[in-house]
Amino acid sequence: MRMSFVAAISVVLSLVFGQLPEFAQQYAQRLGGAIDELNRLVGRFDQDARRSGYDREGALALMQRNQEQLVRDQATRMSETIDRLTRLRGQQTAMKQGGLFTRVGAFATGYDQELAARTWSDFNFGLPLSSDAILFTALSFLMSLLLVGIATIGLGRLVRVRRLERVAYKTKT
Repeated sequence: MRMSFVAAISVVLSLVFGQLPEFAQQYAQRLGGAIDELNRLVGRFDQDARRSGYDREGALALMQRNQEQLVRDQATRMSETIDRLTRLRGQQTAMKQGGLFTRVGAFATGYDQELAARTWSDFNFGLPLSSDAILFTALSFLMSLLLVGIATIGLGRLVRVRRLERVAYKTKT
């Protein structure tokens, strides 16, 4: 009974984790679109700054010193946009290098919350048929089988110890 329970949980977990390569792929596609749009916004800001005789940093500094709160807020937003663009470019580079585990690792360690949420809202689970998804599903099955098996053994021992403690306590009294 216990082994079938462990196997069932492992199958479910492996099917869920088997979706990760596809989710990372869809995230990467959105990442590219977000980078394109942010490049356009930052590029226009840089053009406006140059037309006015400033570089990017000079224009942002000028805006930060402005008397008007609106202009200072715009400088803050543009700085945040530039920082986000830099982060997303770095993640895109990391996701393009290496194989499956590099892509998934680059996603997992530095994902953009807004992009991940939008990807998740449009994501549909599917049967993992790519070689990456099959590999990831098989490995996650083995890992979950091992981890769930260890957890059930540990819980079983804990229950037996508690039971023995109760029996020992009852015989003492």
